[in-house]
Amino acid sequence: EDPGPSYGEKRKRLIALCTESARFYVEKLYSPEGKQGLSYLLGRGLSPGTLKHFGLGFAPDSWDSLIHAMTAKGFTKGEMLECGLVVQNKSGGVYDRFRNRVMFPIIDIQGRVIAFGGRVMDDSMPKYLNSSDTPVFQKSQNLFAMNFAKKSKGDFFLLAEGYMDVISMHQAGFSNAVASLGTALTEKHATLLKRYTDEVILTYDSDDAGVRAAL
Repeated sequence: EDPGPSYGEKRKRLIALCTESARFYVEKLYSPEGKQGLSYLLGRGLSPGTLKHFGLGFAPDSWDSLIHAMTAKGFTKGEMLECGLVVQNKSGGVYDRFRNRVMFPIIDIQGRVIAFGGRVMDDSMPKYLNSSDTPVFQKSQNLFAMNFAKKSKGDFFLLAEGYMDVISMHQAGFSNAVASLGTALTEKHATLLKRYTDEVILTYDSDDAGVRAAL
């Protein structure tokens, strides 16, 4: 069925919201609030140029800093909820989903920010938190860094598990590296890869989960 023009407008709004949120997180990474996140990323060997290339950012340790920033730009809490940027509590209030985390924007093959992953800076769990599926993002259909890898001139793609693996490989010159978001590789991921290459080398972690995923 044709979802109608209102569906297209809604998607545009949600992608605009993700884009503005990504800008907010980048701004915070280079502010005093993001000092810990910036030092973590640089400590992992990433160059300032790589941070900018991937649009890495930081979510402050606050319950509502993103809510305030996006409300000021004219977005509603309902839209933030649809994008998975906020979580609703039992009483109906909302709070920022990503707090005290280094932020990795997930970009589709058209170059649009559609979701996020975040790595926490303390011992709270989960260590990595990803956006849930939304009207503009389906985990089973998107690969991290595919927007860059599709332009690579190599004959094969490298498929890794995580954001940091892929970013480090790109920095080392392997711009044909992508990540499935988690270890689950779907048929839709394979179909997307097949558009650009006939050969994929799995570089999953050598732990039990990685071995199972590779098999």
